[in-house]
Parts: sequence; C-alpha cells; structure tokens
Amino acid sequence: MNTYLILTVIADDRPGLVDSLAATIGEHAGNWLESNMSQLAGKFAGILRIGVAADAAESLVAALHALAAGDCSFKLVVERVDAKGDVIGEALDESAAARQHLEIELVANDRPGIISEISRVLASLSVNVEYLTTLCEPAPMSGEPLFRAHAELSMPSTLLRSELSEKLEQLADDLMVEILD
Repeated sequence: MNTYLILTVIADDRPGLVDSLAATIGEHAGNWLESNMSQLAGKFAGILRIGVAADAAESLVAALHALAAGDCSFKLVVERVDAKGDVIGEALDESAAARQHLEIELVANDRPGIISEISRVLASLSVNVEYLTTLCEPAPMSGEPLFRAHAELSMPSTLLRSELSEKLEQLADDLMVEILD
C-alpha cells in the first residue's frame, strides 16, 4: 500500500537543489509524481506530490527533514494525503462530480490588493482555486505595470460561467476575463 506526501520547499536557489531532493526521494523508493517549481527573488519554491510504500514513508520523511536541517535557508513542510490527493482526515463538502472545472485568464492594470479582490469574489461564489500563476510585466505601449493571471478553477455546477466572468469584471473597468475551453 502506498502513502502519498505533499512537500512544500523554500530554499536559497542553487544548482543541485532539485537533484538532492530527487536523490533523497529515490533512495527511499519514493516516486516523484508531480511538481511545480519556480525561482522567485533568488529563492527556490516548490511543491511536490510523492508516492512511497507505507512502510518506507517515515524513513523518507525523516531523510527529507535531515536534508533540510543541513541548510538554514531550507524550509520544508510535509503533509500526508490519500491516493486522490485529499488531506487525510478532511472531508470534502461537495462531490468532485458535482463541480465543473475551467481555466481563466485575467489581465488588468496592476494595483495593490488585486489578488485579494479576485480571491474574495471566487470564495463568495464557492469557487476553488486549484492552480494559479500570476505575473506583473510592463504594458506594451505605456510601460505601466500589467497584472496577468492564469487559473484553473473548480466551481459549483450550478454557477454559470457568464456569472463568474461578470462578477470578476465588476471589480474594475480594466479587468478582462477570458474563460478558456
């Protein structure tokens, strides 16, 4: 029987960091299932899902913590999840089948609080953010900061896509929402 672990890692970015994680996971017969990693302001930030035999899980967790203990910049959090990826001990409030999944892209002039505003609208509609990437870059003509986001969402099947788009676009005149098929 397998145990699944979600790891979050933050450390000073350097060559070989991913290799040391992969080697530690491999030495304990862990299987690196999926991950998302970035370099942000000189820091490595990553999240990984690992599968490992139940009888090897504690050994793997201990080895990962030992890896982190050798580097004061290395922050590690390990969370056990079930095979479907749900946190063990947590109940889902709505069946996954009763939710619809979609992707959206957002573009607006950047300003402080824009993520807070967007997330507040999503939460008020019971929309779950499953994946989010954001970027601020200069606008092509003016050079003013432009906010861009790509999100994968899970929302109630009773919520219309047009309603979601409308609620988000009410945040600001310059906010453009594109729902991807």
